[in-house]
Amino acid sequence: MTLDPYDVPVESGLGMVVEGDRGSLPFSLVHGESLVACAAWALADAGVTVVDASVTWAGIQEAQESFVLHDALCPLTPSAFIAECVRVSLADDVVVVGVRAVTDTVKEVADGMVGPDRMVGATVDRAGLLEVWSPVVLPAAVCAAIEAPDPASFARLVAALRERAEIRFVPAPAEARRVGSPDDVRLLSALTTPGHPERPSAPQPLASPGSP
Repeated sequence: MTLDPYDVPVESGLGMVVEGDRGSLPFSLVHGESLVACAAWALADAGVTVVDASVTWAGIQEAQESFVLHDALCPLTPSAFIAECVRVSLADDVVVVGVRAVTDTVKEVADGMVGPDRMVGATVDRAGLLEVWSPVVLPAAVCAAIEAPDPASFARLVAALRERAEIRFVPAPAEARRVGSPDDVRLLSALTTPGHPERPSAPQPLASPGSP
């Protein structure tokens, strides 16, 4: 696999593909392979040692290595992007999270009102709003300091981590997009098919540690 424009990954850290609490969607096919298989290959190709749910959190802590959580619903996240996130986490001893800027219109809704009669308020300024994608990289020091993380929702996980550790959000490439339905999977497949007019171009490397 060609890793440009990122550096070749260094063998480092442990990681897990998260598929629980996601229904059957992780077993849908994209380019002929299940989402969970694609995610596992990307993690391994990034130089991460993939472990399964049989490994306890105490075992992860005892290993004293970084730990990568990779969401099966972001199946085509490039391995080189994961490797770069691990590199930045190791270099700066921070939690690193792959994110994408929110582009959809976001509206306020009146508290306590649901259904068709709910009152829709002003449009929320999207500047600074981020959607959590994948991966979430925990440095060894953070692993040692926290209880076993709950990856059922990466967004909730990151919100909890912000109370305990420094987090660096890095922009994920478009092909790392999160899927939430069979239609999303079909769209991701189309967008990542060679020759598709809207196929994402090669992403640029992440900024060096300490860069603005």
